[in-house]
Amino acid sequence: MNIFVASLSYQVSEADLRELFEEYGTVSSAKIITDRETGRSKGFGFVEMDDDSEGQRAIEELNGAEFDGRTLAVSVARPRTERPRGGGGYNRGGGNRYGSDRY
Repeated sequence: MNIFVASLSYQVSEADLRELFEEYGTVSSAKIITDRETGRSKGFGFVEMDDDSEGQRAIEELNGAEFDGRTLAVSVARPRTERPRGGGGYNRGGGNRYGSDRY
């Protein structure tokens, strides 16, 4: 089971997150999402637990619980959706700023 954990303190480490969830069962991975440029935590992460019943119990007991001075939001992670990359707001297909080659 993949679990989404939001509202984490920026000081929480992956080891802290793993330890918190290990109270409910075996954790196969714990990942804090960080900003690519600064390396600073974005305040959320993901925990993977092999046993769905242990994961569900962790969600039920940790959602709304306080951890490191913050109230956690814990839920089943939704599957990742692909987002279009790049763009920057300009017309890549050529033409002028109005999106047409006719002017």
